[in-house]
Amino acid sequence: MFRALWAYRGYVLGAVVREFQLKYRGSVLGVLWPVLNPLAMILVFTLVFAAVMKPSLPGQEANPFAYSVYLCSGVLTWGLFAEMLTRLNTVFIENGNLLKKSSFPRICLPVIVTLSALLNFSIVLGLFVAFLFITDNFPGAVALGFFPVLAVQILFTLGLGLLTGTLNVFFRDVGQFVGICLQFWFWLTPIVYVATILPAPVAGLLEWNPMWHVIDAYHRVFSEQAWPDLTALIPLAIGSLMLLVLAGITFLRLAPEMVDEL
Repeated sequence: MFRALWAYRGYVLGAVVREFQLKYRGSVLGVLWPVLNPLAMILVFTLVFAAVMKPSLPGQEANPFAYSVYLCSGVLTWGLFAEMLTRLNTVFIENGNLLKKSSFPRICLPVIVTLSALLNFSIVLGLFVAFLFITDNFPGAVALGFFPVLAVQILFTLGLGLLTGTLNVFFRDVGQFVGICLQFWFWLTPIVYVATILPAPVAGLLEWNPMWHVIDAYHRVFSEQAWPDLTALIPLAIGSLMLLVLAGITFLRLAPEMVDEL
């Protein structure tokens, strides 16, 4: 599988570029849209929460942008998770005609989705970093702690997405379930609220929420300007690796039957 990916690396990278170009082809502003959309989101969060509602975080009452940073660091990174999982969930179904007509490694499709999502996220991240500099909230060297957390998130999302995407070809209810699950999952993760407001029994359940560990690490880096607790992410990293192996085995066993189902 990995040899096939390396052999088709040119196809994968070309598909990522074409997908990005086709997404904005025909529009007047073209490639400015991937900048304007996240910029509008950051401005809305800043204006609404910093200037109008003026919420504060415990211990950061003097910083008018504290909650905006907290919210953006959670919402924007959750957006990467949601985009990857949603697209991976339907990647084989949406490319059914391509799979029937062409002979190429099917594993290329999840990789293309992952790289495309990371390309979009890199633009969002660049704008967020600019916002942190402008508001004097950039965490300095602590920002390097972002990258291992991102690696764990991608590993977990790719494993979960590849597994659900493979099963969705044969059991279409999987796709519907994932869509509903994402809506509940967002609100069950402290992204727009802080975990300290939850009752103790409910807060204890957060340990079973894998995305909470990831989002909490992002909040520590950008909102608290502290190094993330990487040791707390070790169980998630190991579990994500096991999930990815399980997804890969499931994919390899069911891949030959995909065309017939599609």
